[in-house]
Amino acid sequence: MLNYKRYKRNPVVDYPEREWPNKEIEKAPIWCSVDLRDGNQALIEPMVVEEKMEFFNMLVKMGFKEIEIGFPAASQIEYDFLRQLVERRMIPDDVRVQVLVQCREHLIKRTFEAIQGIKKVVVHIYNSTSTLQRDVVFHKNKEEIKQIAIEGTELVKKYAKDYDGDLMLEYSPESFTGTELDYALEVCTAVQETWGMATPEKPIIFNLPSTVEMNTPNVYADQIEWMNRHFKNRDSIILSVHPHNDRGTGVAATELALLAGADRVEGTLFGNGERTGNVDILTLAYNMFSQGIDPQLQVENIRELAEVYERCTKMEIPPRHPYAGKLVFTAFSGSHQDAINKGMQALHERNGEYWEVPYLPIDPSDIGRQYEPIVRINSQSGKGGVAFVMDTFYGFKLPKGMHKEFADVIQKISEKQGEVSPEQIMDEFRSCYLERKEPIHFRKCQITDTEVEDGVYATLIKVVYTDHGMEKTFEGVGNGPIDAVQRGLEKELGINIKVLDYNEHALRSGSNAQAASYIHLMDQDTGRVTYGVGLSSNITKSSIRGIFSAVNRLFYM
Repeated sequence: MLNYKRYKRNPVVDYPEREWPNKEIEKAPIWCSVDLRDGNQALIEPMVVEEKMEFFNMLVKMGFKEIEIGFPAASQIEYDFLRQLVERRMIPDDVRVQVLVQCREHLIKRTFEAIQGIKKVVVHIYNSTSTLQRDVVFHKNKEEIKQIAIEGTELVKKYAKDYDGDLMLEYSPESFTGTELDYALEVCTAVQETWGMATPEKPIIFNLPSTVEMNTPNVYADQIEWMNRHFKNRDSIILSVHPHNDRGTGVAATELALLAGADRVEGTLFGNGERTGNVDILTLAYNMFSQGIDPQLQVENIRELAEVYERCTKMEIPPRHPYAGKLVFTAFSGSHQDAINKGMQALHERNGEYWEVPYLPIDPSDIGRQYEPIVRINSQSGKGGVAFVMDTFYGFKLPKGMHKEFADVIQKISEKQGEVSPEQIMDEFRSCYLERKEPIHFRKCQITDTEVEDGVYATLIKVVYTDHGMEKTFEGVGNGPIDAVQRGLEKELGINIKVLDYNEHALRSGSNAQAASYIHLMDQDTGRVTYGVGLSSNITKSSIRGIFSAVNRLFYM
């Protein structure tokens, strides 16, 4: 039994004046990728320099203007990677790289050695301020913890005098979500006053991380809005968030934090990071895109991004991962398949301004997924899904009444083996309908007009067919070829049939177009009904083949 009494609720914010619930996200934030630092440190097998180079180039290509590239004072590989970026001139002039460092002089000194030659940089310092870490990790009081932040700021200010590039300071009260709000503000204000150089033109970055996600997203939003309202000289501050995903709500927490006043988001592609990971920047970006907001990132081909990510990190993207997963644009449920089918047809017919298809919040082709099947068939699928596969993959627009008949065939197969591929569905369609040529098989026909009474003409058709391989002929007279063939077959075979419905369409355009004909046929003696399907470049022959297909299905199954 779960001993839930071991856990206590984290406090919420007493903040009735909150305004974020009435706001909407209107534009993309400043994006900062931390894949090469926060994401990389959480890998089982961290990236080597060349893998980091490839990943960095992808981030630049995507349009990131701020990229945290590592902790150069922490290890030689981190230092070497940064120096190679500089020496190989791989950092574009419009990209600001970010380096993380603790508030210790030897580490800060080493960091400034590493960033020499970089035109634009963010030096990111941090120390943990939470009540728990003050108690059990550092054994320091509030004043002592604040002094760490102040001293770190002074050191950055000291070494910045000899740095000839454009430097911004970022400070994070790590474990912000577990820190008293008034104390977090006190520490940030002390850093702000110590730095003393922030202006609207060259602001300081205060990054308020959800280092551990400790409560519901609305609580994080309250914390962000409270800080946003109480900062001094707010126009000289970039308010940044760095959410983690311990409760599985990192994306929601970030979106609400943006409503609450955050300007900037630190995160990773596909949510890589410690424990359950950082917030997934791609999910955030695609969420904005789905609401008609420009995400300000080049994310048109998610499969290309995923391929580089998986190769460099040796991590696999789950099949249900938002937008990127292999199954996210796949429908198994019959009702979903039917709705998608109808929605796609309506979208095509109406040629509307906006994408509106049930169960598909965006057009998969907009993010490079157009060649992946939308519908897959298993035992839970329904008639709409099978019809959708036949139309989308093979161009057969089955009449509505035929949907259930053919779906029942596929259902029996899926109950035995599980998922049924589009290729197997088409094979069954050929077997059940197009190639239903035994025992009677239409060969050829001759059609003429015949006078049935003075001045009244009807269609006379002479049909050559085989019966169990033996060639035979019959004639029929009727109101058009279909009626004539029906009457001729009734007399030839001694059956009593009625054509209930007839549909036809072209399978493809051009001189070699084929017509598909669907015949809904009834045995009037028993009331049994079925469909037959014929295919030919000649519409008349196509319909006759459809009748023969139906007769074989109705009387010789």
